[in-house]
Amino acid sequence: MKVKFLGAARAVTGSCFVIETDKLKFAVDCGMHQGSAQIEKRNWNIDIYEPENIDFFLITHAHIDHSGLLPLVVQKGFRGPIYVTEPTGDLVKILLLDSAHIQETEAGWKIKRLQRWGKSADISPLYTTKDAEAVAPIIKTKKYNEMFSPAAGIKVNFQDAGHILGAAIVEIFITENGATTKLVFSGDIGRRHQLLVEDPVAISEADYLFMESTYGDRNHKGEEDSLDELAEAIDYSYSRGEKIIIPAFAVERTQEMLYSLYLLSREGRLPKDLPIFLDSPLAIKTTEVFRKYRSYLDSDTQDILKNDSDPLNLLQLQYSSSTEQSMRINEMKGPAVVISASGMCTAGRIKHHLRHNLWRPGASVVFVGYQAEGTTGRRIVEGARKIRIFNDDIAVKARIWTIGGFSAHAGQSQLLDWLHNFHTKQMKVFLVHGEFSAQETLASLIREKLSFDVTIPEYREEIILKAGAVIEEKIEPVAEEPSIDWDNLIGALEVKIADLKKRKKNIELLSTSRQMEIRDMLQEAEMNIEEIKTDI
Repeated sequence: MKVKFLGAARAVTGSCFVIETDKLKFAVDCGMHQGSAQIEKRNWNIDIYEPENIDFFLITHAHIDHSGLLPLVVQKGFRGPIYVTEPTGDLVKILLLDSAHIQETEAGWKIKRLQRWGKSADISPLYTTKDAEAVAPIIKTKKYNEMFSPAAGIKVNFQDAGHILGAAIVEIFITENGATTKLVFSGDIGRRHQLLVEDPVAISEADYLFMESTYGDRNHKGEEDSLDELAEAIDYSYSRGEKIIIPAFAVERTQEMLYSLYLLSREGRLPKDLPIFLDSPLAIKTTEVFRKYRSYLDSDTQDILKNDSDPLNLLQLQYSSSTEQSMRINEMKGPAVVISASGMCTAGRIKHHLRHNLWRPGASVVFVGYQAEGTTGRRIVEGARKIRIFNDDIAVKARIWTIGGFSAHAGQSQLLDWLHNFHTKQMKVFLVHGEFSAQETLASLIREKLSFDVTIPEYREEIILKAGAVIEEKIEPVAEEPSIDWDNLIGALEVKIADLKKRKKNIELLSTSRQMEIRDMLQEAEMNIEEIKTDI
């Protein structure tokens, strides 16, 4: 059989692994690539997925970096079933509709911007609401530990990954020529002892393991330390009359933040007059899915619910569904906690809250989830002094908090502990869903402590596997893009600036309105250069 890595290879987003046997072709995950403009270009290269030839998809969980390209593969000819757990089925439908809305909105903004510049505006969204709606009818749901056969010679089992509601570790048994090979895809492995969900299930056997490595180079703080740090962030801005902005993924992170605020309130560490806004229609909808699937929540949460208490609700909590309600939050004076999406600050209402609060010295921005390379959130966490938001350069004066203990991903030691459960010593391990530096660190520890054979595949690499945990052949990936000649690029820019200086007198002879237009264009170019300098 052959495995092709079409995402989450030396990167954290875009999860997609295509498996081809002698009789069929299927894929685990179909995630959107997120981060820099260069990374996001991969989303448009859908032909390499060959959607019309894929028999079925197995989706580990609902996050967009694992499910976000499903509307596009359906648009391009995929007609098979999509297998998911029950909660994932509900969550995927909500998240994909929201993603489609974002694609349509951003395409509309780009068209208007080009039209203002007098340029052609032939821009289409990655996919539409209609495309997202077409996914729902082909979703097939399964329970945890319910073995099923999506095709002859294939058996699949979903186990609890302990990451978000409905997240699954996927066990795949493939029979070819009378021999059965077991593949395990970890999906995203959850942090032990996190709120709401159970710990990840231990798996003991596999021929090939495809394992996430997001935090392969570090551990998280303990749960109590993280709760204390959240309380400290709230106290810092509350005492200064400013807002606490929490960029949070709509699924799981938002709900864990609500649960954490509930715990602080129960302990008397949350000011009773502090408003809390959940400013995300998507997060509001997904919170209702959590209430619907109570049986999937951990025992501690179910005990609280049995006592007629709701850890996802607080007396001071206010839902902000409409745009008008969201705008009023930033018009409001005084402190407040604002939980809003997206979690990496790449789109959505969080950008408006950052625009209004990032420059305020008494405000807090609290990051509680992973920030992928190239995202606005990553630039802030890494110490950027200015951030471009809606074509404005916003100074970073707020206090920035990074609380890793709220992550839904296992830290380094927890990844190693989970891997320690495997008893098949000849098992081959492929590290996916991680940045290369983190993967190298984790691979070294795995080899040293557990003696497994570890491979770190590249984007678009293909590997041919044989029964008995033998890698028969590696097919090197096609080069994605040629290298950039920075000397030539910067040199050309210098030539244009020198030429512009020579034409200064001609510019001064133009009408005042035309001079102002040129000034605005040059100021925008200057801001773009400043943003580049901030990144490096």
